[in-house]
Formats: sequence, structure tokens, C-alpha cells
Amino acid sequence: QVQLVESGGGLVQAGGSLKLSCAASGRSFSDYAMGWFRQAPGKERGFVAAISRSGATYYADSVKGRFAISRDNAKNTVYLQMNSLKPEDTAVYYCAGGRIVTMSPAYDYWGQGTQVTVSS
Repeated sequence: QVQLVESGGGLVQAGGSLKLSCAASGRSFSDYAMGWFRQAPGKERGFVAAISRSGATYYADSVKGRFAISRDNAKNTVYLQMNSLKPEDTAVYYCAGGRIVTMSPAYDYWGQGTQVTVSS
């Protein structure tokens, strides 16, 4: 089994920045594609960003140009740098891992989530 633990969430004013981290344990991190999803109250879980085993990155249109996903295989960690945050970014952010990169919530492993709240 693979365990994913998110950190870095919090309360930030609109226009501010946060950097989320997702630490992986269990299986070799470099074997997994990683993704970030978010879910606001009463909403479906939606795609935010993903990164393949080779480092190719993918973003939802709503965050493109503001967010950046990266990975550090030596640290078994994936990051989500979030800049120019907007109130509509408020959600619980989930880290996910799987063998194949995808924008759908079809990953095999999920973290518990970390709350990001953006005030206006």
C-alpha cells in the first residue's frame, strides 16, 4: 500500500500564495504519476493538476498560469505551488497517486486532504 499525506493548507487572502506538499510512502515514488484534486462543500471532486512519471505536467484551465505542480523523487514528495489565489480556489485539496497519469479521479491512492481557504 501507498500512503499519501498532504500538508501546507491554510487561510490566505485573495492574491496570496500557498505551497502544498504531498509526502508518499510505501512504494517507490518514482513509479507513480501524481495528481492534485480539490473539492468544495457540496461540489464534486475536480481535477487541478497532474504530473507524470517523466515529469510532464497538466492543469485545469481554471488554475493554468497560477498553479504549478512539481515533484522531487529524491524526497518522495509532490508539490502544488498556488499563486494569485482566488476565493473560488477554496476547497479541500487531495493528493493522488497511480500508475498512469489522468485528469479523472481514477487514481489508486489518495491522501486525507488539506483545507485551503481564500478570503476575499
